[in-house]
Amino acid sequence: MTTEEASVITTGSTEIDRRLGGGIPYNTVMLIEGQDASGKSTFAQQLLWGTLNSGHKATIYTTEQNVHALLRQMESLGQDATDYFLLNDLQIFPLTSTAGNEDPDLFFKLLSEHIRQQDSSRMIVIDSLTTFVSRAGGEQIQDFFNEMKNVCERGQVIACTVHENAFDEDFLLRVRSICDAYLRLQVRASGTNLVKTMEVAKIRGADMRTGNILGFEVEPGMGIRIVPISRAKA
Repeated sequence: MTTEEASVITTGSTEIDRRLGGGIPYNTVMLIEGQDASGKSTFAQQLLWGTLNSGHKATIYTTEQNVHALLRQMESLGQDATDYFLLNDLQIFPLTSTAGNEDPDLFFKLLSEHIRQQDSSRMIVIDSLTTFVSRAGGEQIQDFFNEMKNVCERGQVIACTVHENAFDEDFLLRVRSICDAYLRLQVRASGTNLVKTMEVAKIRGADMRTGNILGFEVEPGMGIRIVPISRAKA
């Protein structure tokens, strides 16, 4: 991968970048944990969009959607990535849930090998690991994240989404210690409304304090829109 002056990947949102200390540093493994409907997949797509618009290639492994559904959803949020996909700047690899029925060691080994082959992609997203994590042991999960850490040494960013409580607390702490960044997404009540929030619980290499919380909404044609934090507080 070529050496460039920039050392971070933008999310495509100035406000989110600011809360991350300027963007996502290269060589970062990021864990994105959240409740149902908290915006994990939308944020994952935001990472792809920011990467593609910065002139870099991106890859996503998705258990949530097929290729066409993913492209349609991104387009509905004002992120038309079809041309990037047709030009092979965006690689989309659907992961079927039946793959989780395979031997976990074999599955994570094959997934790791495939990810290692994506050496031209600056951003690699796995959305989501929940199904596979639930069938694997703690050691297998740790080994996988350690391998992702090794892959990122090439100057890439790997972001993995997972459902809240997918990990046992003990293994969550271990995985968090391996990861360079950890974001926690939640849905909170604000009056009669539900507002999504993002907590930057950890980000290594950024000039900032962790624990920053920002509120956001997902709007058709716009994607993620930051809202005042007062609206995000219950």
